[in-house]
Amino acid sequence: MNGRRRRATHTVELRWADGRHERIRVGGDETVVDAAEAADVSLPYGCLYGACGTCTAELLEGEMTHLEPPRALKDRALDAGYVLPCIATPETDCRLRVGHGIQAEVVGTPWK
Repeated sequence: MNGRRRRATHTVELRWADGRHERIRVGGDETVVDAAEAADVSLPYGCLYGACGTCTAELLEGEMTHLEPPRALKDRALDAGYVLPCIATPETDCRLRVGHGIQAEVVGTPWK
């Protein structure tokens, strides 16, 4: 080992508005988006570094940590339980509400 503590692997349940759900395993310092891609599960994402908010998800259960500052989310969104799966890794088993519409709930949309 190189002195870094290896983080545990956790199960993350992904839930879409249409009722679909998938369970993926997220290991070490792997992000939810990376683990989903490895499991052939499609999640929305854009920048992969926490700036665009395309991947915004609602944390329904469990604990997650952002590996980088979640610049796309304001404090009130973080306090309400929203996370960015492109830069987030689970600290426990988790359940997330995912899909394209969640970003609009959090940041709004300029289109009426």
